[in-house]
Amino acid sequence: MTVLPDESTPPTTSVSTDFLALTEKPIKRRPRIGQIIGMIVVAYFIFVAIVIVLTNENFNWPIVAQYLFDVRIFGGVGVMLQLTLYSMIIGFVLGLLLAVMRMSPNWLIRGVAGAYVWFFRGTPLLVQLLFWGFAGALFPQLMIGIPFVDPWISLDTNLVISLFTAAVLGVGLNEAAYMAEIVRGGILAVPHGQAEASRALGFSTGSTLRHVVLPQAMKVIIPPVGNNVISMLKTTSLVSVIGVSDLLYNAQQIYARNLEQIPLLIVTCFWYILFTTILTYFQSLLEKRFSRGSSAAVQKGVR
Repeated sequence: MTVLPDESTPPTTSVSTDFLALTEKPIKRRPRIGQIIGMIVVAYFIFVAIVIVLTNENFNWPIVAQYLFDVRIFGGVGVMLQLTLYSMIIGFVLGLLLAVMRMSPNWLIRGVAGAYVWFFRGTPLLVQLLFWGFAGALFPQLMIGIPFVDPWISLDTNLVISLFTAAVLGVGLNEAAYMAEIVRGGILAVPHGQAEASRALGFSTGSTLRHVVLPQAMKVIIPPVGNNVISMLKTTSLVSVIGVSDLLYNAQQIYARNLEQIPLLIVTCFWYILFTTILTYFQSLLEKRFSRGSSAAVQKGVR
């Protein structure tokens, strides 16, 4: 007696099982000749560059090792970090204020903020630093009071604005112009309905900005802000033109005596690369922190 298969159940075959087994295996891509040749060429140039750097006596690596942890170099590193920190605080706080002012419905406030951004982005930072360094020549006295009347307070400009203060003001005020545009772009990236919903719930404009808009805008703000911090760390080397004893200035003072320009410049590059690498690492952590919610939402949507 022949038993016929039940028509309600599909016939079992090994095709589907074999297909699943194949899909679970990693796909091995066949190497391309062009890629192999490119890798060989790149590896060759890397090898040649390493050999040249290690065997060229003009790099004078013993001098590099001698001054890498010199006290004067350490002092310059400290000044560099202080300049970066203070300038970043001024730039971020003032930039946030300018961004809000640029979005104000009042034409005068909006115009003042726009003029600030226009001026500080339109003039070179080096020129701004020189102006702050020679502020005493332009305004010998800093006076507080009513115009055309004897001032209440009068101070010597050179005593109030030291070289370090001039450097912080120059870098920080310049950074505020770029930070204002970054923050404004982040705020504009937040859907307008978020602010409307917040006001409908009874939040004030300030509370809406602080509790609703800015937390969402940080996802857009953090990456360019991190890039600006790294860029500003290197930009602080310009303050050497007004005599601030930062890392580059101290290195210049050393090689002005021993005439070892290349080794001292290598020392300078080492410290800049070290701290830019550290800042880049913390920037990646911040980006992961602020993009955690959006990443989870994307993964949930894919599933």
